[in-house]
Amino acid sequence: MHGPQWLERGMKHVWLPYAQMQTALPPLPAVSTQGRTITLADGSELIDGIASWWTACHGYNHPHIRAAISDQLGRMPHVMFGGLANAPALTLASRLAAMLPGDLERVFFTDSGSVAVEVAMKMAIQYWLNRGRTGRTKLVAFRGGYHGDTMATMAVCDPEEGMHSLYQGALPEHFIADLPVDASSTRALDALLAQSGDSIAAIIVEPLVQGAGGMLFHSPDVLRTLRMLADRHGVLLILDEIFTGFGRTGSMFACEQAGIVPDIITLSKALTAGTMALAATVARTHVFDAFLSDNPMHALMHGPTFMANAMACACANASLDLFEREDWQERVARIARQMRTELEPCRSLPHVVDVRVMGAIGVVELDRIRDMNALKTALIGQGVWVRPFRHVVYLTPAFNITASELGKLTAAIRTVLAHPV
Repeated sequence: MHGPQWLERGMKHVWLPYAQMQTALPPLPAVSTQGRTITLADGSELIDGIASWWTACHGYNHPHIRAAISDQLGRMPHVMFGGLANAPALTLASRLAAMLPGDLERVFFTDSGSVAVEVAMKMAIQYWLNRGRTGRTKLVAFRGGYHGDTMATMAVCDPEEGMHSLYQGALPEHFIADLPVDASSTRALDALLAQSGDSIAAIIVEPLVQGAGGMLFHSPDVLRTLRMLADRHGVLLILDEIFTGFGRTGSMFACEQAGIVPDIITLSKALTAGTMALAATVARTHVFDAFLSDNPMHALMHGPTFMANAMACACANASLDLFEREDWQERVARIARQMRTELEPCRSLPHVVDVRVMGAIGVVELDRIRDMNALKTALIGQGVWVRPFRHVVYLTPAFNITASELGKLTAAIRTVLAHPV
């Protein structure tokens, strides 16, 4: 391994994510970021095509967000949320409630997407317990779905997906169904809910795009069907918008395209524009009201140490300022148009089985990726940071990416896929 001393010294002591440490490529030493660019220790630059796992929606080091962090750091970087409150957190909660559809107005802050989903699951199960309905401890989730890597969230991911299949037997069992994309799958889900409804607390789904499952798209009609079936069988509906929220699919929240209101929604990733760790689980009024009681056991017993971190909430408020001030919808529409035009030629390349775009998400699906390390290396050689996974090469760029920068990303994908590695 060649690189700065801190990289060579530190790599002996870290455990990397999603990596077989014996065979994984060494990480690239990033030393600074600006706009859509990552600068490495040797001075080379990469255009970031995935916005640091879909988070940096306004690009890196945005001056408005940086100023908000600096201001909050000088006054109060953090204070516990147990018995104390801080202005950035309460301001953010009010703003999220105003932005979200319907009466999604009670915000529970956490510090990661997985934990936000775990809280949503706890809310759904305890909602029924507090109402005297014991036995409703299972969820319905979907094949192709992904909701996190913690123990509870792994249990509602696709059980056949290799990342979590090792843990079968150690996880609680939930119902895993096919998305209701047609009459047959809708009837099957309806029958499952009718037969097992007394044991089901909620349905959970990623709206419009199943992200880590392979960037799989479905129509708004699927969400309308899920809302209808949840109402018919008296179960809650949880939408996991950790990836899709904050403009990624072309609307502020994916559920808006279906015109539905979930009972619980989870948010993270772009919530702080890729600057600090923060997540939120937001519940409708009737869900929150089920926890109001003279019985202390009816309270939601959860409280991350850094819950409602003041600096993170200040970042999120600054990001929402930018959504209010800037024409992000036109930017996302422009990105979608350019990706459709410039990725479409990939359809005729070897091993490509599909090309699809939704909002600021562009996907080239392959029948297989024979050598993932070689593919990643080839893309880096083109001066771009694109991180394929499973059998997809995808783009989720910052919304303020320039046409030239996006063109370099799409050209790199076309060039590399034209010469399979």
